[in-house]
Amino acid sequence: MELIATLVVLLLVLAAYWSLVILPRQQEFKKHQYFVRRLKPGDRVITYGGLIATIVDLQPDLGEATIRLADGVEVRIITAALTQPYDPATLAHNARIGIGDGAGTAEDRSSR
Repeated sequence: MELIATLVVLLLVLAAYWSLVILPRQQEFKKHQYFVRRLKPGDRVITYGGLIATIVDLQPDLGEATIRLADGVEVRIITAALTQPYDPATLAHNARIGIGDGAGTAEDRSSR
């Protein structure tokens, strides 16, 4: 009987680990793969290092992309390092939230 209880506890721990660690990582990986598959030359992206670049060429089967950082500066990069599309409005909004300005509506800010 004690063995069954131990096995049940072990299974519960494994299930919790799966749902809290493995599953979210798999979902994030699928989301990133979807993002990379939709990219095309001319798209602006942000790299893992925080660089803003323009896609010049994609080789998704090799997991590589060529990006332009500035005029005459092109770099080959792995597609895993392309984190998100570049959207200046979203970036500015997130920066304002990060410094505590712009979080919420005008009414929310006036009640502080």
